[in-house]
Amino acid sequence: MATQVYTIGRELGSLGLLVGQKLAERLGVKCYDKEILQQAAKESGFCEEIFENHDEKPSNSFLYSLVMDTYSAGNYAATPFLDMPLNHKVFLAQFDTIKNIAAKESCVIVGRCADYALANQPDVINVFIRADLEDRIKIISKRLDLTENKAKDMILKNDKQRASYYNYYTSKKWGDTSSYDLTINTSKISVDNAVDLILDFSKYMDAKKVSGIEMSDK
Repeated sequence: MATQVYTIGRELGSLGLLVGQKLAERLGVKCYDKEILQQAAKESGFCEEIFENHDEKPSNSFLYSLVMDTYSAGNYAATPFLDMPLNHKVFLAQFDTIKNIAAKESCVIVGRCADYALANQPDVINVFIRADLEDRIKIISKRLDLTENKAKDMILKNDKQRASYYNYYTSKKWGDTSSYDLTINTSKISVDNAVDLILDFSKYMDAKKVSGIEMSDK
């Protein structure tokens, strides 16, 4: 049976991780977030702390684009990989880990450009979770016990960092609706309703696929 994978991009304070966790719970599959870092560290042989320090951090190096064409997935001893800056090595190790996980099991993957890593894999639904800034400020302020001004500064900085990371490595635009199959605003609907919407969309895509097969057989 083919695997079904859901990727979740998210703004800080949008409850995107919670949506991913509840979606995975409803489906009876795993939700991968920080676990990606642990598995990538194990598979690549790098220290997990290195992944944590470079997690979704933007890069200003152009070397990545020069060596990507000669990099062979999972070949961490090859010269092109060894010559890369550390942040590129971290990205590619995560990239390979995401592809390996998705090839083996149905799951939900939060962040880390998973939609880009799985661009050529069938049965992947890419979702972006956002929320109104005022609501995000309240959530982060309460979660981290910060003033609303400090929470706002953290949100804007984090969003900029995630956007820089995503835009650099994927050549797409973080948060742009054209980069995803489905965009949901959790200021407008609850987390549970967001999960319902994703599952309904998945059922629609399955029905559309079956219909397309039936039409092609005629």
